Amino acid sequence: MSLDSLLLSALAPWRGSPAWWVAFSGGLDSTVLLHLLARLADQHELPPVRAIHVHHGLQPAGDDWPAHCQAVCDGLDVPLQVVRVKVAPGASLERAAREARYEAFSACLGEDEVLLTGQHRDDQAETVLFRLLRGAGVRGLAAMPVERPLGLGRLVRPLLGASRAEIEAYARRNALRWVEDPSNRNHDYSRNFLRREVMPLLQQRWPQTVSSMARAAAHMAEAQQLLDELAQQDLSAANTASDFEWLRLPSLALSPLRSLTPARQRNALRHWLADFTLAPDENHWAGWASLLDARPDATPRWRLVGGELQRSGDRIWWLPNGWLEPGFEPIDWSDPSTGLVLPGNGTLRGEGAPPAGKLQIRYRRGGEVLLVPGRGRRDLKRLLNEAGVPALVRGRLPLLYRDDELIAVANLPQLSEGGFALYWCVPEF
Repeated sequence: MSLDSLLLSALAPWRGSPAWWVAFSGGLDSTVLLHLLARLADQHELPPVRAIHVHHGLQPAGDDWPAHCQAVCDGLDVPLQVVRVKVAPGASLERAAREARYEAFSACLGEDEVLLTGQHRDDQAETVLFRLLRGAGVRGLAAMPVERPLGLGRLVRPLLGASRAEIEAYARRNALRWVEDPSNRNHDYSRNFLRREVMPLLQQRWPQTVSSMARAAAHMAEAQQLLDELAQQDLSAANTASDFEWLRLPSLALSPLRSLTPARQRNALRHWLADFTLAPDENHWAGWASLLDARPDATPRWRLVGGELQRSGDRIWWLPNGWLEPGFEPIDWSDPSTGLVLPGNGTLRGEGAPPAGKLQIRYRRGGEVLLVPGRGRRDLKRLLNEAGVPALVRGRLPLLYRDDELIAVANLPQLSEGGFALYWCVPEF
C-alpha cells in the first residue's frame, strides 16, 4: 500500500473533523506527513490542514527551524503557527521538553480538532524495547496508541503502519528538505542509543525485528483492552454511592474489591486511578495492602502522585493535593441571609431563620462541644462518629459559631440549633 493510501485509510474516521493540525518539527517524519497531506488535499475533500511548530530554545541550531518550517509551509500553502515554550528544568530534559510540547499542542486544539504526528513503525518498535527494558507492564508495552484524547480534540498517529525506510524513500523521490536535530546523535539519550546502536544489531540478526515488535505492541494493546473491560466489570460493584455524595470526591466500596484476587484488585485500581494519578509501580503496592489490612477505626493513607488514597470505614477515597492543603482561618458571617465564600474551601449557604448574634465560621481544633436538643451537651467528635462522617473531611467541615458557642455543623442538619441549617458546597480540584 502506498503512503497516500495508508494515510487516507488511517485518517478515514476523522474526515469530519473541523481541522487537522500537523505537529511540524521540520524533521523528516513530520515533513513527509505534511507534504502527503498537502498533496492529498488537492485530490480529496479533507478538513483544513494547519501546522504547528513548537520552539523549545534548547539548542542554537533550533533557532533556525521556525524559519525553515515557515518556508516549507509557504511552499505548500499551509498556515503555520509557531509556539515558543520554556522547558522546566528537571532530571529528564527529554521528558520536560515533551511535556511542554504536548501542553502547547493541547492548547491549540479546538473542539473535535485533530493533531497529527509523524511517528512510524520503527518508532513504535523502539518504544516497545525501551519500555520493556524499564520493566513496563501490558499497558506500557502496548506502546503508542494510534489515537488518544488531547485537550478538546484527539491526537492521531496515522503513519504507525509505515516504516522509516518507506518515509525516507518518499522524501528522496519528492526532493524534500528537512532539518536534522543534532541531539539525535547524542547517545546519552537512551532512545538515541537504542535507535542507532541496538536496533541495527537486532535487525542484523533478526530482519523482522521492527515489524515483530510493532505486532507485539498491537497484541499488548488488545490484551490491555480486555484488562480494561475486566476492570470495568469489577469496579461496577464497588462504584456505589456513598452516604456523603455532597463530598464530590471519587470513592469505592472496599467489600467488593476484597472479594477479588490480588491481581484483579490491582487491575481494577490501576484502571480507576488512571484519571487521577500515574500508575503505581510494583514497589508502591504495599500502600494498597496497608489500606486493606488496617483496623476499621484507623485512617491509613497511600501517597501517590498528585494526591493520596485514604480509607474511612469500608470505603476508599481519592484526595487530590488541593484537598490536602493545611487548615483554614475563621471568617465572620455578617449576613447569613446571603451565601458565603470560604477561601480555598468552597461556598456556604444557610436555610431557615438566621440566629441572632455575632456569627463566625470556624474549623475543628479538637474539644468542640455542641448542645443537642434532648441530649444535652455532647462532644463533637462523638457526634461525627455517630453520623459516620469520614475522618478525611472533618478538618474542612465548616462549623457555625454564635458568640463563641458552636450551634451548627455544615451538611448535618440534625446537628443544628433552632432549625437554621448550614449547607456547604465542597470545592472542586
